[in-house]
Amino acid sequence: MLKKIFGTILPLLVLSPSGMGFSAVSSLEEATFAGGCFWCMEPPFEDLEGVQEVISGYTGGSKKDPTYEEVCAGNTGHAEAIRILYDPSKITYTQLLDVFWKQIDPTDSAGQFVDRGSQYRTSIFYHNDEQKRLAEQSRKKLDSSGIYKKPVVTEIVKASVFYPAEQYHQDYHRKNPARYRIYSSNSGRENFLAHTWNLQNNKDIQPVGKGSYIKPHKEELKECLTPLQYGVTQEEETEMPFANEYWDNKRQGIYVDIVSGEVLFSSLDKYDSGTGWPSFTRPLERENIVEKPDNSLFAKRTEVRSRIADSHLGHVFTDGPGPTGLRYCMNSAAMRFIPLEDMEKQGYSEYLHLFK
Repeated sequence: MLKKIFGTILPLLVLSPSGMGFSAVSSLEEATFAGGCFWCMEPPFEDLEGVQEVISGYTGGSKKDPTYEEVCAGNTGHAEAIRILYDPSKITYTQLLDVFWKQIDPTDSAGQFVDRGSQYRTSIFYHNDEQKRLAEQSRKKLDSSGIYKKPVVTEIVKASVFYPAEQYHQDYHRKNPARYRIYSSNSGRENFLAHTWNLQNNKDIQPVGKGSYIKPHKEELKECLTPLQYGVTQEEETEMPFANEYWDNKRQGIYVDIVSGEVLFSSLDKYDSGTGWPSFTRPLERENIVEKPDNSLFAKRTEVRSRIADSHLGHVFTDGPGPTGLRYCMNSAAMRFIPLEDMEKQGYSEYLHLFK
């Protein structure tokens, strides 16, 4: 089988019975899509029947042989993209388009989720007139479907030179599963797709906290968390008071689990407890919080953990203010803060109404 060859139509070759050469038995075609970070765009296509290979790379710009660092800087004109080699007798271009739309936010012209800039734009790069026709037809159908409140802005442009990305980017989700899971969960993509397409009864996409999250092994977590984050979330350590990231954070937004991205607390319920740790009167999503008896330190306390990632977050006490009388005393290292202005693009738009 021929792989990593970038023509529009590629012959699938097998050794002839005589062993004297190759003969074409079918044709492979190419599809090129840009949907933000290419790490997240590879997995949905790789296991589809008829897809022979998915390659991460750069295209759409003017810089010859760009590097990852150059593309990330946003000065090359290129977008992170994937090129798909597929057998049209087993899977159609229209079917690939359907999968593509369900991986992105096609209404965002300034990037995708946590990744901002033109290098993370969404694009369909067509290889022939038929692909162009089908892409335009598909985009028009999606735009008129009522799924999105904003217009679909994904561009449809003619395919140009495609530069494969560095080898360490290929199949990143397989080579670095822990880092990939944490990035994917915290990027906002999973939540956005879940809440968008679950409304359409799509059973293939499940939101974080509904059974799709698989916690990485501890050795994997050590590679992608800081020593403090690992010590707090995995070994029940406590960070220093008054010397942590969020104890005096007064910005509006929400706090999510550093590992899984599941929603934990809101700034609306945060108050200054005088302890030097971020404190809340209640969780934003009660179902994402697990409380357990803790008899360490010769005292009875109630430990607080996240439900999906099972991260140690802190403790809850009964000396808080109204209306609950509770003080959820958390570790900053166990959480990630998403400011109000970033909540929509990171996939947490369903919580925006709380701040109006």
